[in-house]
Amino acid sequence: MTELTKRAFLGALMASVAMPVLGQGPAAGTDDAALLRFLDAAFDAQVALSPEFQTNLGLKTNNDRLDDYTDAAAQRRQALEESQLAEMKRRFSPARLGAGARLSYRLFEDQIATDRRQFAFRDYAFPVSTNGSPAGDIPVFLINEHRVDTVADARAYVARLRDSLRVMRETAARMRAQAAKGIVPPQMVFAPARSDARQVITGAPFDTGPDSTLFADFKEKLAKLTAPAAVKATLLADAIAALKGPFRQGFDVLFATLDAIEPQAKGNDGAWSLPNGAAYYQARLAYYTTTDLTADQIHQLGLDQVKAIHAEMTAVMTRAGIKGSLAELFARLRNDPAFKYPNTDAGRQQYLADARAAIAQTMAAAPRFFRRLPKAPLEVRAVEAWRQETASVAFYNQPAPDGSRPGIFYVNLADMNQVQKPQVEGIAHHEGAPGHHFQIARSQELTDVPKFRRFGYYGAYTEGWGLYSERLAKEMGAYTDPYSELGMLSLQVWRACRLVLDTGMHAKRWSRDQAIAYFTANAPLSQRDVTKEVDRYINNPGQATSYMVGQLRIAALRKKAETALGAKFDLPDFHEVVLASGALPLGVLEEQVDAWIAGVRRG
Repeated sequence: MTELTKRAFLGALMASVAMPVLGQGPAAGTDDAALLRFLDAAFDAQVALSPEFQTNLGLKTNNDRLDDYTDAAAQRRQALEESQLAEMKRRFSPARLGAGARLSYRLFEDQIATDRRQFAFRDYAFPVSTNGSPAGDIPVFLINEHRVDTVADARAYVARLRDSLRVMRETAARMRAQAAKGIVPPQMVFAPARSDARQVITGAPFDTGPDSTLFADFKEKLAKLTAPAAVKATLLADAIAALKGPFRQGFDVLFATLDAIEPQAKGNDGAWSLPNGAAYYQARLAYYTTTDLTADQIHQLGLDQVKAIHAEMTAVMTRAGIKGSLAELFARLRNDPAFKYPNTDAGRQQYLADARAAIAQTMAAAPRFFRRLPKAPLEVRAVEAWRQETASVAFYNQPAPDGSRPGIFYVNLADMNQVQKPQVEGIAHHEGAPGHHFQIARSQELTDVPKFRRFGYYGAYTEGWGLYSERLAKEMGAYTDPYSELGMLSLQVWRACRLVLDTGMHAKRWSRDQAIAYFTANAPLSQRDVTKEVDRYINNPGQATSYMVGQLRIAALRKKAETALGAKFDLPDFHEVVLASGALPLGVLEEQVDAWIAGVRRG
């Protein structure tokens, strides 16, 4: 998900068959409809500042431009939020709102307070890192999100190719300004960032090789367009000129900036090494976990979870008669050819087929576990070769609300020797079904709620649901052999390690090598994935803690409901409570579950 998507707000009203609508009183307040109109207008005003988010939403407004990446633009966005908050407080009183509208009021107010806290540290995010950069983000955006249905759309695509030079210049200026403040990407960022960027500008029309990925995408979209041949020829010539001209020049700007600031990189240290790093990291933890947990508390939680999941893995081994220690199991999962796919195109296709089969099995079982399923389709795709070095192991891209783009579960298949067959099911269930797709696509499809709540994001909720879904899939019929169950548990311990590593590197001054060694000893990921993951955590402080913090809270709420309701507990209804409000802070989610428990008891 993009940062702008994450900045959109949260929540939604509860609505389900055979259960009360949570957050609504006997009668709505007098200003509910007016507040809904106000909040939708506020959301639209924020979206209007981002041409890229407009395209992400399936709109074609301003589709000839990319976003403004300057600090002045960031200040305008924050100023708009503050003015909207002031206007909401001036026009609306919570006392005159129904309970559901009061929740919208509260979430809008709280989200802007969160954004205000993060805004103080806006210089700290690295525009170029092993988590991505404009060099890869712009091509991915154009390929996956820029639709070409008309000649005007094709011209807008070419205009965005030209506009990328401005984005690169703005990114370069930001990086140089950061460096002047002592905020420089870690040393390990520079080589892979250059490598991925060079792959984008490899091939025609940049050289005499086969078509580059971006050029091939434009040609494919142009071929499907209904237009006179002469018009298509002009568009193709314009695209070639844009790619060889301003687009290529933008990459030269980026390379020059990387060359200029790389000598200032001090190492591969965490947030503690940055100016006011401790306050920055605590703000990141609060943002991603939606709690006030400290780094020490999260670190200990991680150590405890690693120990507990190791015990689960040992129990599965004993039950299945699998001999040896956990360390020996980890070595087999990493190295035994029986747990690998061939490092060929056929091996990659087999992985994709297995992931699709896992999702299909879960989709067939889903009606017994959920009251409502998302309408948007879900696709499984391999990460494009030119961004494999900086792309994550796996991730989910949300669908377009208008149905023009499906939900996409991406897998990084750069080196099949590093992929473990027993993990395929668990990853598919986290990123696809019943994980992110069931939550994010479903949220976008909510009706009669403010737009900002349909597109809301809270890290602990979103990633917590994904991690909860890995275990839920077992109840739905997944992991029928012990090694696939061990694969799921290996994913669980991976996320437990994240709690230890993120806090270790950013608060306890662990070195990158120390983090890699801990990860290797406690989870069976391949060495390539271990290194990529550690680098990801260094570049995005706090984000890695959201998964298990959220999962543990969702699991605890389910246990609480099961205990309180006994025979009255209904799992599909519980999932409806969790999902039908969209993304929520964990504390608000608990309030929703408590209200549902009370309602069932009364009923």
